[in-house]
Amino acid sequence: MLFPLSSAAFDSLQTLEHAGPSSAQVGGVAHASSEGGGWILEHIMDSPAIDLEPFGQIRLPQFPPVHVFGMTVDLSITKHVVFIWIAAALLIVLLRLAAISYRKGLVPSGFANFIEVFVLFIRDEVVLPTIGKEGMRMMSYFLTVFFFIFTCNIIGLLPYGVTATGNVNVTAGLAIIAFIVIQFAGIRKNGFTGYFKGLIPHGVPVFVLPIMIVVEFLGLFTKPFALCIRLFANMTAGHIVILSLIGLIFIFKSVFVAPISVGFALFICLLEILIALIQAYIFTMLTALFSGLAVHQEH
Repeated sequence: MLFPLSSAAFDSLQTLEHAGPSSAQVGGVAHASSEGGGWILEHIMDSPAIDLEPFGQIRLPQFPPVHVFGMTVDLSITKHVVFIWIAAALLIVLLRLAAISYRKGLVPSGFANFIEVFVLFIRDEVVLPTIGKEGMRMMSYFLTVFFFIFTCNIIGLLPYGVTATGNVNVTAGLAIIAFIVIQFAGIRKNGFTGYFKGLIPHGVPVFVLPIMIVVEFLGLFTKPFALCIRLFANMTAGHIVILSLIGLIFIFKSVFVAPISVGFALFICLLEILIALIQAYIFTMLTALFSGLAVHQEH
């Protein structure tokens, strides 16, 4: 994640640089790292401003909270919201350009051919093997999820970029939609009553039924919860590692640490490109797998 350091981040690092001699010792290093660790969270957590150091900041519009049914809802715009809009706008423009080739009856080439590789992969290696022909009705959803997550992940690796999928609220929103799609697919195929009856395996003893009902009911929610936490944790962990490696230079205050820290940070950055693709694939594949289990309960 190639983020420029904001002014607050520089202040934290300068505090480390001017620390006393004891900060070079083991206990001092731990204390210094705890004082300057806030700049890592600053880059990962959401905020009402976009840092463009050394050019300043872009302050985003803030709105007063809205109270609905006793709950306080904050509709203020944050940097993660902005980068979600950017990802959505990029997908609308780029995928529409790719679709023009097909509407004109032309043989796809260049960028359209590149997009077709992913479309065919999701269809032939994800949807059809896990759901079957019934899954073709949901192809648009799976493609949207895959390209959206992949785009958000890649944008977060660019300079001044922000990884929206590193926000648990974003991944929770994706997981809630996945939960609705999974239940809808199962109910459409088996009927409302048949779907929930099919959650309990056949031949289960009567005295085990109360436990099985609770377990299966909780299982409906643990699947999307796993999707939410898996994507959030993986996209956050890589960024924390990169920033921590860079921070070692300022913690140890030694030029000999710089080549090692920068080298490992660059390696993790390259690895993050692969992880951006893998995490988009895993989220899409697991959603398709859970949908397949809901559709084909007899298996």
